[in-house]
Amino acid sequence: MEAIFSKIQEVQSTAELEEIRILVMGKKGSLTARFAELKCCDAESKKMLAKELNALKLRFEKALADRKEVLSLKELEEKLNAEKIDVSLFSPSNLKGAHHPVMLMLDRIVKYFVEMNFSLNVGPLVEDDFHNFEALNLPKYHPARDMQDTFYFKDGKLLRTHTSPVQVRTMESQQPPIRMICPGSVFRCDYDLTHTPMFHQVEGLVVEQGKDSVSFAHLKFILEDFLRFMFGNVKVRFRSSFFPFTEPSAEVDMSCIFCKGSGCRVCSHTGWLEVLGCGMVDDNVFKAVGYENVSGYAFGLGVERFAMLAYGVPDLRAFFESDLRILEQFK
Repeated sequence: MEAIFSKIQEVQSTAELEEIRILVMGKKGSLTARFAELKCCDAESKKMLAKELNALKLRFEKALADRKEVLSLKELEEKLNAEKIDVSLFSPSNLKGAHHPVMLMLDRIVKYFVEMNFSLNVGPLVEDDFHNFEALNLPKYHPARDMQDTFYFKDGKLLRTHTSPVQVRTMESQQPPIRMICPGSVFRCDYDLTHTPMFHQVEGLVVEQGKDSVSFAHLKFILEDFLRFMFGNVKVRFRSSFFPFTEPSAEVDMSCIFCKGSGCRVCSHTGWLEVLGCGMVDDNVFKAVGYENVSGYAFGLGVERFAMLAYGVPDLRAFFESDLRILEQFK
């Protein structure tokens, strides 16, 4: 048996150790055979032999366990060394990440307005009815609410349908002058080539003390300059429109950047592309936040719409489907 103990200390793998265990303690093992002899012994001899065999078994099991612990640690270390990766090694693939095109466009839009001394404000994605609708001159049962398909929660809260609630919260928390933009995600129940349930908006608000301190001319200047910053030397026109929270209101078009105004499939052969909405803030909005004797303008645009035009992406859904063939173009 002493030769077995010596062999245990010499083995170099847990597999060899298991072979020794079977040789000694298996069904046909040497120590198992000796335990079988007990049934043939008288009581006195059986007692002495059992004591000797149990002591030998305990010694053998301890020797196995001690050696197995050493070998297991050694094998684990060898496995880790074989599988380790040197992260400092040069990769010939040279793969690079990139900003998402929507985020690239958002950064560009924010850059313009921040450099024009607009502050950057954000607000909650989950809104209440007052900030999302009522304060913006959209009382309950107002027909204009049908223009926006809204995600409602059971408690009456909702996912904001535009970033305008940030403007309301800003006016509630501070007095004029205000000169701000509020970029962020908005949500509507819509999904097709030009609409997704979640998209990004940038809305702007300027408010100053005095009924005539801010005019539509100020609004025209900032938006014309902004569109030329974004798309180069384009023509800009303002068409009369309706928004509940501004009066007067206007849709803003720019000359088609693809056909230079001559007419093509993108602009439906009109030579113009609709890009944003704007107007002078309605007095009812100012009343909702407790403002008096002020004037101001507001505007809003869809970031994905601008990205589609700037990068020539025909389907809005392409921005959200993670197709590497599209995304890798923006490295």
